[in-house]
Amino acid sequence: MYHYTDGGLRNVWLANGYEIKKTPFGEGVAFHNLDGLTTSICIALTNKAGVLTGSEFRYIRSAGMLLSQPALGKLMGIDGQSVARWEKTGKVPKWADKLVRLLYLAQAQGNEPISAAVERVKTVERLVKQKIVVQERRGHWAPKLIVENSLPA
Repeated sequence: MYHYTDGGLRNVWLANGYEIKKTPFGEGVAFHNLDGLTTSICIALTNKAGVLTGSEFRYIRSAGMLLSQPALGKLMGIDGQSVARWEKTGKVPKWADKLVRLLYLAQAQGNEPISAAVERVKTVERLVKQKIVVQERRGHWAPKLIVENSLPA
């Protein structure tokens, strides 16, 4: 069995669906159907008894919903720093625990209004982190979108 620790998870073990491979840098692990594995882990976490740990909450947010802390905060009506604090300290309020489980399950099961809201937040976040740089070349203007993180300081 393989101890799967992605995203800080400590309680996930894989019985199969992976291969240990030799690489020039040592041993590596290749997972079969990583998207399916992620979905399965997230569903198991949403069905887990008791409050989610900070790592479990982060895994659902980042791997399951593909949201940043500020984006999830926006969906929940709070700031991203609160989400970061819960994930770091492991002190997730019960209401936030229940809400992230419901949001994940609704999105995973194809609930259109919830999926649309999640996608809208992701799109807005991507657009906020872009700059439009326009250059003139031979008398014509050409726009180029640049992700803010890739801009030189």
